Amino acid sequence: MTQIRRRALMQTGLSLPVAAMTILPARATDAWPRRPVRIIVPFAAGGPADGLARMLAERVLAPRLGQAVVVENRAGAGGIIGTAAAAQAEDGHTLLFGSVSMTIVPHLQTQPTGYDVLRDFMPLAQIASTPFLLVVPASSPFIDAKMLVATARVKPRRLSAANSGYGTLSHMTAELFNRQARVEIEPVVYRGEGVLLPDLLSGVVDLGFLTLSTMLPHLQAGTVRALGVAGPGRLPELPDVPTLAEAGFPNMEVDGWQGMLAPGRVPSDAAARVAAVLAEAMADQTVREQIRAFGALPATRSNADFAALLPEEFQRWGTLVKERDIRVQ
Repeated sequence: MTQIRRRALMQTGLSLPVAAMTILPARATDAWPRRPVRIIVPFAAGGPADGLARMLAERVLAPRLGQAVVVENRAGAGGIIGTAAAAQAEDGHTLLFGSVSMTIVPHLQTQPTGYDVLRDFMPLAQIASTPFLLVVPASSPFIDAKMLVATARVKPRRLSAANSGYGTLSHMTAELFNRQARVEIEPVVYRGEGVLLPDLLSGVVDLGFLTLSTMLPHLQAGTVRALGVAGPGRLPELPDVPTLAEAGFPNMEVDGWQGMLAPGRVPSDAAARVAAVLAEAMADQTVREQIRAFGALPATRSNADFAALLPEEFQRWGTLVKERDIRVQ
């Protein structure tokens, strides 16, 4: 890697070990992009990830890069189809709007995914974070997490935890809680948070680890109760709800992160340019408010910290899958 390319990466905070993957020879940054840029979203259109990616494409990247930036939805297989398409793109003008799921799903597969998360992608910038809450129906007898755990310990697998899909962060957070609290709460798999809500509200299931954006209206209506925040700090929207660490369950910090990544065919100095553009945008209050409008929190990590996060998350969830013997469904 030439000194010029090293300097371009360091100026945007990208770590050299992450950036030093198989990449095309660097070209002058001002020559890129030479055609429209494509952002692959490995989830269906209309969801929060799709909305965030389109906001970035239209209001941040296209004006600053001087080319059209289009979003392409490639949903399926828990994000594998779209992520593989991005990893295998050879045009040098394809980006991936990825999420924490890309560090979880490969560990659940018995067949190759078509990509290596750590080898084939360069993290550019974290955009958003989705907080997760431990919630119970309003009719639940549990008033705090310790009370719930005490019951779960004397009644193994008698309590049930709704999740939004096998291998989702909702599911994995419940499994993490099982390990941290030394309990066995039975997972109940649904296809999305909206589908599980009737069963949660009516008490058919006992609890769930679900997103703030989905649960906030129900918390405000008094139909569910939050027992804890699975994150590093209390939330402004719920200042009286403690973190699970405060409740006595450390290492329950979960980050539903979303961010932009570059496949290896994107020239390194072009990737550094995109990272710099996104870092500048993330300091803009208007952009941060637009992220909040999608029910997410604006990211606070630097580009360098985001680059370090990917291998950490990949190892963390891979270890949990192995320890909890979570098998592909």
